[in-house]
Formats: sequence, structure tokens, C-alpha cells
Amino acid sequence: MSGKVLALHTGKVLAFAATGSGEWWDKEWTTGFSKTRTDGPAWLGYEGFRGDEQADRRYHGGSEKAVCVYPAEHYPYWQGRLEIPEFSHGGFGENLTVDDLPEDQVCIGDRFSLGGAEVQVSQPRQPCWKLARRWRVKDLALQVERTGFTGYYFRVLRHGEVRPGDPLILLERPYPEFTIAHCNRTMHHEKADFAAARALAECPLLSASWKDGLWMRAEKGKAAGTSSRTGQPE
Repeated sequence: MSGKVLALHTGKVLAFAATGSGEWWDKEWTTGFSKTRTDGPAWLGYEGFRGDEQADRRYHGGSEKAVCVYPAEHYPYWQGRLEIPEFSHGGFGENLTVDDLPEDQVCIGDRFSLGGAEVQVSQPRQPCWKLARRWRVKDLALQVERTGFTGYYFRVLRHGEVRPGDPLILLERPYPEFTIAHCNRTMHHEKADFAAARALAECPLLSASWKDGLWMRAEKGKAAGTSSRTGQPE
């Protein structure tokens, strides 16, 4: 199994002034969401690409979310639905726009070679309000969650140079049962399936934040005395 990097994006944190329109998305804000496409090589370190920045390091970036990845296959859907002419590769604030690696074919723990680097899938992306604010679509994060077209994150196992056009070659798949699509269903759509939440939380290569959230959900279900599969009282 392999994919390909179609586009590579990095960017600095930028401050945007209020426009005076009165809409919530036009208030002053700071973000690293707006990234610039690069055609040359970029150095990928253990916390992301050199020169790439995040405004809120509490929820973005770090070693387990070093690289944000989005499948190119979804862009025609969003272009048709949103009718925003400039919505193209990089529109989700991703570092890598990739081909042939959608959510239902990528699993937690998948290890890929990528140029001179080596990366591993750590978790799905959870879209936040900044996506909605960037494109001025109030419910865009919810739309992404509903479709499952979320993208995902890599942690970096070996640093090195990466270029647009580099192949992503699968080296190892330790947890084929935990596709990104499965993770999204468990987290967002099948919240009463506490057994699924616990099983996913126990995956060693899932990011810590997802493990904690799913484990807490499973424990609450257990404490409430509900069925692990139906959510109904036992």
C-alpha cells in the first residue's frame, strides 16, 4: 500500500484584524491555519516541519500531532458543497495533501516511509472552530465530523527531508482493525458503544489525548451500569 504527497504546506502564525462586519468570524484573531504551498524540500523534525507554527500549542502541534494530513479525494466534495472558488489543497490547514490514503484505508500505528523521514499514524484530526472561521461557514467543523472526512495526524519516527511528490510507502500495519474511519465512528457517532471505546483506548499507538477521552467515556458507561453495546440499562 502506498500513497503520494500532492502538496506540502507550512506557515507562520498570523494575526488577522477585525473587519467591522459584526460577524463572529470577523473579529480579531491569531492563527497558524493559513499555510503556504512549497515546491521545494522541507525539513521534517520530530515536532513538525521547520518553519511551521501553531497559535495554540495546547490543542495543536506537538510530537503526536506533528504533521496534519488530508486526503485529496475529499476536495471535489467540499468544492461542490461549499462553492468557495479558492477552496483547494491546503484548505483544511493541512501540512500534507495526499493521494490514495483516505480514512477507511489508513490505520492507527501505520508506519510509512516519507522521503528521508519515517512517520506513523497517531490519531484522526478533530476539526475545530478555526476551520469554520477561516472559511466563514458556521457549521463546517460539524459537517466534517458528520462526513468522516477529517484527515489524520502523523508522529515522526525519523526526521528527514520531504518533498512534494514523495511517495508514502507502508512499512508496517500493527492494528488493521483501527482504521481512521473506525476511530471517527467510535468517537463521534457510536458514543454508546463503550466496548468499542475501551478497545480503541487500549491501542498502544493511539495518541494519549484520544486514549484518555475514550477511556473516560468507557468508565462513565461502566459506572452508569449501561450495556457496552446498546447504551441501555443492564
